[in-house]
Amino acid sequence: MQIITSHVNTDFDALASMIAAKKLYPDAQLIISDKLESRVQRFLNMYRDVFDFVPSARVDWEQVTEMIIVDVASLSRIGKLPDDFDASKRKIIVYDHHQKGENDVPYDEGNVELTGAAVTLLIEEIRKQNIAISSFEASLFGLGLYTDTGKFTYANTTVRDMKAAAYLLEQGMSLEMVSSFAEETLTSEQQDLLDQLLTHTEIHEVDGLEIAVSTHDLDSFVNGLALITTKVLGVKGTDAVITVVKMKNTVCVVGRANSERITLLPILKKLGGGGHQHAGSATVKKGNKEAILEDIQSSMETILRPAVTAKELMTSPVKILTPDTTIEEAGRRMYRYGHSGYPVVENGKLVGLITRRDLDKANHHGLGHAPVKAYMTTKLYTIGPDASLEEIQELVIAHNIGRLPVIENGEIVGIVTRSNIIQVLYSDMTADKKATNTLSSTEIIEKMKKQLSEEALQQLKDIGETASHIDMPVYLIGGIVRDILLDKPNYDIDIVAEGNGIELANRLMETYGGDVMEHESFGTATWNTPSGLSIDIVSSRLEYYEQPAALPEIETSVLGDDLQRRDFTINAMAIRLNAESFGELIDPFGGQNDLREKKIKILHNMSFVEDPTRIFRAVRFEQRFGFSMDEQTEQLALESIDKVIHLSSQRINEEMIRLFTEGKPQEVIRRLFELNVWQQFGVNEKQLDASVATAERLEQLYNEQVRKISNLKISEKPSWFNYFLLPFYCNDSLYAAEKFTLRKNRKKLLEEINALQQHDQWNAAEQSRDYHLFLHDFSDEAILFILVADEVAHPESVIEYLYKRNQLQNLLSGGDLMKAGLKPGPAFARILLLLEVSQLNGDIASKDDALKWLEEYLCKN
Repeated sequence: MQIITSHVNTDFDALASMIAAKKLYPDAQLIISDKLESRVQRFLNMYRDVFDFVPSARVDWEQVTEMIIVDVASLSRIGKLPDDFDASKRKIIVYDHHQKGENDVPYDEGNVELTGAAVTLLIEEIRKQNIAISSFEASLFGLGLYTDTGKFTYANTTVRDMKAAAYLLEQGMSLEMVSSFAEETLTSEQQDLLDQLLTHTEIHEVDGLEIAVSTHDLDSFVNGLALITTKVLGVKGTDAVITVVKMKNTVCVVGRANSERITLLPILKKLGGGGHQHAGSATVKKGNKEAILEDIQSSMETILRPAVTAKELMTSPVKILTPDTTIEEAGRRMYRYGHSGYPVVENGKLVGLITRRDLDKANHHGLGHAPVKAYMTTKLYTIGPDASLEEIQELVIAHNIGRLPVIENGEIVGIVTRSNIIQVLYSDMTADKKATNTLSSTEIIEKMKKQLSEEALQQLKDIGETASHIDMPVYLIGGIVRDILLDKPNYDIDIVAEGNGIELANRLMETYGGDVMEHESFGTATWNTPSGLSIDIVSSRLEYYEQPAALPEIETSVLGDDLQRRDFTINAMAIRLNAESFGELIDPFGGQNDLREKKIKILHNMSFVEDPTRIFRAVRFEQRFGFSMDEQTEQLALESIDKVIHLSSQRINEEMIRLFTEGKPQEVIRRLFELNVWQQFGVNEKQLDASVATAERLEQLYNEQVRKISNLKISEKPSWFNYFLLPFYCNDSLYAAEKFTLRKNRKKLLEEINALQQHDQWNAAEQSRDYHLFLHDFSDEAILFILVADEVAHPESVIEYLYKRNQLQNLLSGGDLMKAGLKPGPAFARILLLLEVSQLNGDIASKDDALKWLEEYLCKN
């Protein structure tokens, strides 16, 4: 017999998951507990006849061969089983969304993943198998989703839950039904229990957090303790509440929390229960309430994460102003560093704060020349390095302040801003969701072992050890981090130190040998190791741009600023190298997730405005990795594309070389048309198809013809400049490309193509000698370009001509002509050309033949 069951005190997620499992296993019997959450009881009072339930007390467990368990993974939580029940003799299928516990039953099939509701996992399987559901079923599944995710507000809610909800709406989910039964109302018994718990509450302060423990004894069972516990938390306003209620001979424990520093699972699991970080329960039959209370109180520290302090949050070192700094200069600095406020310090002491709003007011009144001391705030709120995140939040909210200086021994050692607070709160909120996708340090190290040589890996460890000895945080950074995560080779090792990079390089040389090349003006050094590796070590930096498309100004700063200046999220990651945390991935902008989703994303909206070459780099990474820009990044690229024309020809050349060298040329051309790049140089968008088609023909010509001819004076592939010229050529605007011919060979190629374009002898030529008369002065590269771009007739004949031309020998020289009585002049070139024509025609094969031909020529002329 096949059965479907769930936990006692059945809630809507358990009920919905059972009905969803019935869709997947239609022959299974639905086994329901006699203990139901009050809202579920109210629902079944109306709809019980819709379902074919078998009470758990009437199950013949000897006949059970297969168990489908939903919304729970521990047999101890599904009710009383026979003493001789052996799960190992049954097929076990589990669908659960809770964290795995020690008492979880081993299962043969199913899905245990962290989602907001268990029914989400079953909905996904129903969709995968294309099983139809009714609007009533969709509404019941919606009740499970809605209640178990706290109306989609609990921290454990995932994108998958939201997608499941959208699917249910498409299937006719009734929001009225969901709203009606999800409403949380208390019965008179429940209200009495709530009153008692509120009265019998002790509040414990642990590491800056308040945890309430509420207790009561009852002679009978009262359902809905989870709902009552949630209401206690709301009334008491503490960071967490644990209710301990003895009902007859059973002690029921329920926990609820709203602080990211708290996870209730250690206490609940210790009592044989489970749940989520912020919500869970345990049932202890024949338990001793006083002993359980004592156990909870002694275990409180196990449910707390260490407090986040100002020292961890703060930005340091702090950029400051002096009281005499002018309003105008303060504004320039705020723009340069992206700050919205500055501490004002005099003789090492904090004397005030000035904000962007203060500057705006002063500038409005034309007071840019005035000192900041005239407008700074002198009523200051400060904190010490040990202030907790919770204390900092209270100060910011109570006084509506955006930044708190951190003071130690009378001096400012850091500053905590709203951004710092939001960043840590956001990282906490998303930590659980990222946990299954974020690589651990161990996994990162394994990837490093695969991608790096033993020698390189050891030297990274040496760098970390040396940096740790001088208390300097140090990181592997840039493209190599991205490529390690992608399992792609990259031998360009870049190191960033939060400190003096040159000092670190010299320490490494002193300890391990080699030599160091210093670049003091840039704060960088190259350590050439004894084994021959060259490792660049730089001090962490920030950039600012005086104007769009200008080269950046650079100053030393901290890692966060260094990552912020990077082009894309996938390039804004670092791996910590210090010995105590080697292999830790630093990923403040979600680069790892973007790698997974194959997305190119910029870090901020002004990125392309500040540096338009990033548009070219975005295309290059699209081509290299098969990624694509996300919608916002592409839209910002289109809005900023007009800044490209402000770039120097040199910078555009450099980017185009990389683009056409790395990518598939015709796709590069197409993508640059889509982003309106060519249009900035006067090329009409209608030339897209012609340009792409010509690029394909050019590539085909080289692949099928040129590679077979070993004596051509060109490479086996078209140069990047060939592809770059195609859109201009198709648009009849080659002149617009002239400013990009920074080298003589490119200028010459452009001139030749221009000249060849004017020739009208192509169609009349049939043999090599015909072509030579007008092509003799042109390079192979220019001829092949025109051959493709103008789709010249008889291309095979032209290829044959080039082959023969490159086999020509210089049978006669100017000296030979002078010996024959000719005077140097323009006639020399004409005679030698005609000689080559005769060679191509097969009339002349040796110097004797050439001399004879010359004698006959002179007689005739």
